[in-house]
Amino acid sequence: MNNRKVQHIEAALNQEIGKNSFDDMILNHYSIPKYNYNDIDISTVLTNFKIEAPFFINAMTGGSLKSKEINEKLAYIANKTKIPLASGSYSPALKDEKYKQDYLVIKEKSGGIFISNIGVDKDYTLALKTLSETKCDILQIHLNTLQELIMSEGETNFNEWKNNLIKIKENIKIPLIIKEVGFGMSEESIAELLQIGFDWIDISGFGGTNFAYIENLRIDNKMQYLNNWGISTVISLINSQKFQDKANFIASGGIRNPLDIVKSLILGAKCVGISGHILKLLKKYDIDKVVDIINSYKIEIKKIMCLLNCKNINELKNVKYYFINETYQILTQKKKV
Repeated sequence: MNNRKVQHIEAALNQEIGKNSFDDMILNHYSIPKYNYNDIDISTVLTNFKIEAPFFINAMTGGSLKSKEINEKLAYIANKTKIPLASGSYSPALKDEKYKQDYLVIKEKSGGIFISNIGVDKDYTLALKTLSETKCDILQIHLNTLQELIMSEGETNFNEWKNNLIKIKENIKIPLIIKEVGFGMSEESIAELLQIGFDWIDISGFGGTNFAYIENLRIDNKMQYLNNWGISTVISLINSQKFQDKANFIASGGIRNPLDIVKSLILGAKCVGISGHILKLLKKYDIDKVVDIINSYKIEIKKIMCLLNCKNINELKNVKYYFINETYQILTQKKKV
């Protein structure tokens, strides 16, 4: 487990991110601002919690000494920036108690909203154990079908997944988020999750950390033809729009900057999760510089909202936008189906 988690971290840090669907989205520009900068309110909600900025540190890692070191840094950043923090999958700690501290350090040092994470292959008793041991405020359940299929040690008995989700929804009383892991969500998948009863969904689209690519590196690229599998973050958000009156959506997958955050909010996300980008910032800069960068995002989001004549997050849904290139072509074909 330890070795696999270290390999994941190293591969994520070395992965070069190519095309990004957010670059295909063009926003309307307003030459005469309607609001003063200080009028802008960027607060939003994440499940039952009001948060002062519309983004958080999304699930990354756990289950190794390297993971513990990274989680300590992430907890420090979350504490200094006052944004929520999600841990990587708690599964290694459920299998071996020696890994517990890799995750508990987040609760101890972040001082804010803590989101724990388990895989959908875990039943509700393990979800309850995760809550008991981590004392988390929110529980994420991640969906990672393709990753499991590529991993040589992957769990490929999928017939219990839906039942696990139903039982977790019935038995877990704290807020729940159901989360993809970078392959995006179709309308059909979203509809099924709504039917089960989930009302907070992280669509986690293609365009960021790529677990098909990462797992293929570990098996000498035997299935590298699946490295481009998935639905982009932008298309996944558009898939969510017909359901946004019934559920709340989180955007993640390839978020690189405040403009990507704002574009996600325009498409209807309630808030935005960032993971791989922060990991790469930590590789490039010292930790206090990363804190300064993350805090600057709050300022920059407000400035972009000034450009769009939006006073709050809710008003962003009224912004006009256009698509070009591949995203435009996909949407044009979707309309014909």
